[in-house]
Parts: sequence; C-alpha cells; structure tokens
Amino acid sequence: MNFEFPIRELPPVLRGPRHERRRVLLGGSAFWGTMVESGTDVGRLRLDDGRLLDADSAVYLPPVSPSKIIAVHISYRSRSMETRQKPQPSPTPTYFTKPPSSLNGHGGQILKPADCRYLNYEGEYAVVIGSTCRNVTPDEAWEHIAGFCPALDMGLQDFRDTDQGSMLRVKGADTLLPIGPGIVRGVNIFEQTLRTLVNGLVVQEAQIGDETIWGPHYVIADIARHITLVPGDVILMGTPCHSRSVDAGQVVACEITGLGRVEGTVTAIDPPRAAALGVGHMPTDTPEVRRVALGFDERVPEHLKENLRKARA
Repeated sequence: MNFEFPIRELPPVLRGPRHERRRVLLGGSAFWGTMVESGTDVGRLRLDDGRLLDADSAVYLPPVSPSKIIAVHISYRSRSMETRQKPQPSPTPTYFTKPPSSLNGHGGQILKPADCRYLNYEGEYAVVIGSTCRNVTPDEAWEHIAGFCPALDMGLQDFRDTDQGSMLRVKGADTLLPIGPGIVRGVNIFEQTLRTLVNGLVVQEAQIGDETIWGPHYVIADIARHITLVPGDVILMGTPCHSRSVDAGQVVACEITGLGRVEGTVTAIDPPRAAALGVGHMPTDTPEVRRVALGFDERVPEHLKENLRKARA
C-alpha cells in the first residue's frame, strides 16, 4: 500500500474477531442475524430471536438501508491503466451516485431490458457507514465505518452517450446493485483478494491492498468535507480491470476473501412500455458506448479474457 494518508494503527473495524450481520426474508418478514463463527453451529445464521438458519438456503435482503449510495469512478491501478493508460486516473477521486432503489440482495435477479445490449459487471467492495460523519480527517474516518460488503456495481452502458455526466440510468436502474450477503467487520480489507466470476469462471481479480489508489478512510474524509454521511450509507470503492458485458442466463458473482460472496442471475425483461412510444433517449451502440462496454483487451491479463470467452460459450 502506498497511501498519501497511511494507516498509523490498525483500526478496530479491520481487527478481529470477524463479525458478520445478515438480513433475511422469512415468512414474509425481514429478520437480522449474525453468522456463527465457531463451535458446532459454525457457518449457520443465528437470528436475533435465537433461531438458527441454514445460511446457504436463506433468502437474502440487502443488509443496508442507505439514504445515499456514492461510488468512486476509478480506484484500482489496473482499471486506470486499462482505461487511461496511467496508474492514477486523476489527482483526487471523482464520484457518482446510485439511487437506493438499485439495491438487490444476494441471489437475486439482475434485470437486463431487451432493448439494452451492454450490461457490464464490476466487482467491488462496499463500505457501510455506521455513525454520522461530517468534517473528519482520514484517521477519524475509520471510527465511522460499520463494516464492508461484497458488491456488484452493474451498469447499462447503452446509456453512456446521454448519462455519462450523471450515470443515472447507466448505474441507477433497478436491481443493478447486488450487495451482501452481510456486513463484515474484523477483517483487514487490504489483505483480501477480490474476484468477479461469470458462470463460475474468474473474469476480474485484484489483491486489494496492492491495487488500491485511495483507501476508504481518504474517500470518506473527502466526501464528508461537504456531504454528511449517515448510518447505512454505502460507498462503492471501484473495480479492477476487465469490466465486460454479460447476457441473460449468466450468473455473476463478486467474491472477496474474508468477506464472502454475492451473486445474481442476469434475467431478460421486456423493454419499458414507454420506449415503444419514443419517450426519452433510446439505448445506443456507438463508439463511446463500445469503448466502455468492451474495454481494451490488450491491456488486461490473458487468463481473464480466456475465462470470459469460456463463460460466454
């Protein structure tokens, strides 16, 4: 790690023991629970009312209820090298937002409208705010983090031409943020490896500490200079190289060692009814759209490209 604001002492949110909270749907109601980390029930989910569930068969809800979701445009060196041909995209981070209605739970359907061609995956880790935070230093920012989640920042790149400045429809459509299955603390995020998989094959991979440009403490301090962050708010910390489009029927997952795995199935849906009436800007397939959706294959590792070819086949 080579942060401008180094970590002087490992903060509690990065130190053990590991602790994970999940939110599930059971009998039509939402329940919180904690993953059992040791003993005869290890790997099961203990609900707050004492019941034990098989974690693999539970129906998951997003473990967050944010007032806002803020995403870093680029925060991994491999992604910056692929898209910009330099190890750092800009002197400081830049951001966009996703509406809370884009949230999706682990195991859900990721909807791809029939009039959209390019639905891209981006495996990321999300930072969840645990306490109200404004006007803090990077050192102080750690105190306001509840934990971390695997996340998939999916994007309908067909709207790049019209929404590039805001990313509203590109990144904000319903179901485009699978997150969870839980919020984890007690794990050093910088020692973990992030992998995105399509149909079980690795298509993105990065050791977070080696590739990170800006740590979450810097990003929180930057955002909180002017925007108050409140409990439940989510910050998406960017993706490594090789974001590419996926098709209906494919299963996309983000797996982070120490945190867990979130996944969703790409599901085709009809075009919006208003589209047939000519309402709004239609999805496009232009050089700018393809530049982002298809990326630069010559700048990414060969094994990731080969795995994606296999997954598509």
